[in-house]
Amino acid sequence: MIIDAHAHIYPEKIAEKATAAIGDFYDASMRYHGHMQELIESGKKIGVDKFLVHSTATKAAQVESINNFIISSVNAEPLFVGYGTIHPDYENFEAELKRIKGAGLKGVKLHPDFQHFAVDADCMDPIYEVLASEKMPVLVHAGDCRYDYSQPHRIAHLLEKHPSLDVIAAHFGGYTQWAESEECLCGKRVWFDTSSTTWKLPAEDANRMLKKHGYEKFFFGSDFPMWDHEGEVERLKKYDISSSQMEMIMGENARQFLGL
Repeated sequence: MIIDAHAHIYPEKIAEKATAAIGDFYDASMRYHGHMQELIESGKKIGVDKFLVHSTATKAAQVESINNFIISSVNAEPLFVGYGTIHPDYENFEAELKRIKGAGLKGVKLHPDFQHFAVDADCMDPIYEVLASEKMPVLVHAGDCRYDYSQPHRIAHLLEKHPSLDVIAAHFGGYTQWAESEECLCGKRVWFDTSSTTWKLPAEDANRMLKKHGYEKFFFGSDFPMWDHEGEVERLKKYDISSSQMEMIMGENARQFLGL
């Protein structure tokens, strides 16, 4: 089984606008326009069986509408597994988290850089406590040298504060901050995904992190619509990964984690 454990989707009427905004944020050209059918077609080229899809609320007022969109998308497309969203300023977070869990969503995606909060901020503790008690994992955008919201040391602090919370630190634990990720996160009870990493992380560093952290704690992720699936797999193959380890990373780890 192949699982893309990190893919963004957007409603058709705003997909291209949302994708362009992300491209501007990262000063990067986007491979696709954010349409769901594009995601499916790109994934078909490598045989993706499931896509973990999500989007991020940049305002508290967006939380319910985005969650409803993800729920409806998962219900309509058997290939999709969904993570919802939450925002630090959303007041009725416990009821909303229980609602989306009841609707079939598996966890929550946070993007502290977009949402403007430190991932280990005290104001987030009540939300993390509910997520932990409901056994809902949190996928966190990690790293970026331009901001201090989601640096690996902050994620390490989050793990210390909430040891029972299941955390996936995207982008090998820290986009462009991989040395800090290796120092602060490798070997701890946290999962990484491969998204938006293989284009930049040297093979020597990647191989060391894979061995140090453990191949069983990595998930394949495309970060669609930023990257295409074929390119991501080809770059991943340049790392020192055996065929059995590749099977784990490409899907088996995420299958077990998500209970699929």
